[in-house]
Amino acid sequence: MSEVASASVTIAAEMPMQELVSQFPGAQRALFRGYHIGGCSSCGFRPEETLAEVCERNGGLVVAEVVAFLNQAREADEQMEISPSQANALLQSGGVTFVDIRSREEFEAVQIPGSVLFTEELMHELPGWDRSKPIVFVCHHGVRSMDAAAYFAGHGLENVRSLRGGIDAWSCEIDPLLPRYELE
Repeated sequence: MSEVASASVTIAAEMPMQELVSQFPGAQRALFRGYHIGGCSSCGFRPEETLAEVCERNGGLVVAEVVAFLNQAREADEQMEISPSQANALLQSGGVTFVDIRSREEFEAVQIPGSVLFTEELMHELPGWDRSKPIVFVCHHGVRSMDAAAYFAGHGLENVRSLRGGIDAWSCEIDPLLPRYELE
């Protein structure tokens, strides 16, 4: 059995892909970046397939190497995350921009004061911003914001972070008056 333990998830060869991407949402992004697996219908995987089956079906990849790669990606994601308390300290100092990538409806319903809504116009502006300026991406639970932070880090922005737990964690830890919500 090929298995590597981490603080947040143990990635094992026998793990179904649905469980893998549920426990480590960045796994699909990492698999696509490293092995062109899971990004589209031609290179996708079924939720019930195990990691070992996906590796075998994709040219007999060595499972232990894929697990090691996924753990490196997970560690990189964790380093890109920022806790609500750390993000709040940056916000209070005035040295950060919060970019909210949720839908306009979610943003209008509840938002972190001072945050800006990610729009198509802003998407085109961001690469031109000061590359060292701190930017914290925000979504509902911290999954989509991690994808955004990784994307912009890959496009040259040096100080991008993802709010760990999203606006939901912010409302629990920083501003309990900020309404929590669930999408239907």
